[in-house]
Amino acid sequence: MTNSKAKKKRMHVKRTKGKDVEKNRQTSSFSTHERVTKTKKESIEQNLTKHKKHNHIEDC
Repeated sequence: MTNSKAKKKRMHVKRTKGKDVEKNRQTSSFSTHERVTKTKKESIEQNLTKHKKHNHIEDC
């Protein structure tokens, strides 16, 4: 099986400079960044404010 370009570069650096770049990687196998999606209420509010200037209904 062939190696990718990135792996070839890592192997070359390891051979020539003796640096193992793979040791600098994170030790955890999962992302520690917390991702939060918008709630239904937040998305509705965003759409209301986003299209507010396009609303042509007159207040009675």
